[in-house]
Amino acid sequence: MDKVKKYEALILAFLNDYAKTTLANAEHLETQVISDTKNHHYQLMRTGWLKNEFIHHCIFHFDIKNEKIWIQQNNTELQVADELVQLGVPASDIVLGFQPESVRALSGFAVA
Repeated sequence: MDKVKKYEALILAFLNDYAKTTLANAEHLETQVISDTKNHHYQLMRTGWLKNEFIHHCIFHFDIKNEKIWIQQNNTELQVADELVQLGVPASDIVLGFQPESVRALSGFAVA
């Protein structure tokens, strides 16, 4: 299995597993795993109505670019990059895209 396919499978497994978690008082929200496998974009979204407010919330957004996993969004307290390392992804193949390059250089993960 090539690296991109391996990373795609890891990301989708992670998103599908996280999608199973439920939120208290949020039974009317729909959790959606969105994947564009052709262009390598992957998201976990929650949408729906919570009381009188419409929710359209991106929990996670990953891209695969140049054979590296870019974490574009993480709206949880999980250290997703560390989770990916535990799943076998080298830190040098993980980019914290939501951080400026100057901060990425200090993160222990890839800059680009």
